[in-house]
Amino acid sequence: MSDFREYLSYRRDHLLEQTLEHAQLVLYAIATATVVSVLIAVLVYRRERVAAVALAAVGALFTVPSLALFALMIPIFGLGFRPAFIALTVYALLPILRNTIVGLRSVDSAVIESAQGMGMNRLRRLVKIELPLAWPVIITGMRVSTVMTVGIAAIAAYINGPGLGGDMLEGLARIGAPVALHMVLASILLVVALALLFDLVYLALGKLTTPKGIT
Repeated sequence: MSDFREYLSYRRDHLLEQTLEHAQLVLYAIATATVVSVLIAVLVYRRERVAAVALAAVGALFTVPSLALFALMIPIFGLGFRPAFIALTVYALLPILRNTIVGLRSVDSAVIESAQGMGMNRLRRLVKIELPLAWPVIITGMRVSTVMTVGIAAIAAYINGPGLGGDMLEGLARIGAPVALHMVLASILLVVALALLFDLVYLALGKLTTPKGIT
């Protein structure tokens, strides 16, 4: 244990840099996935069959094994941040899209009719009424996607993606060497810590941004 603490102290700057890169990659992917998912949901949530097709298509992409999807990205986008970002965005879509559709559909029709009676057009109803009321469900989807993506992002090291996966793979490749276990263990602990931190941030963000009266 003392050796592990010494390793953490010695590699502190390097581990901090990798953790920040990992968090940045995840945040970019989640932000993009949220925009895409909300736009798709807004277009399809009123159409049952179209929504089912959209969910099925995104769900099919979600079932592709991560290593296979990362490998498919190489001939198109090469190695590094770009293919990792695109792959993670694809994986993050399903929970956000599904929750956004569910959230928008759960808005009370009486509330929508009242808004119509007040002269609100569809766009204003969407922005002022439907999306705010659906927000608690949407942010839950974002929370699930983020925690999941933090773990998958480590695998992006196979295509030279940034983050904590690099040390993890290097440690596994050097297994048996004195420092190998420390590299793997430090990376795993930081991935878990990052996931927990994101989860706490979403809990706080949900409480701060949910309109009063909505539970």
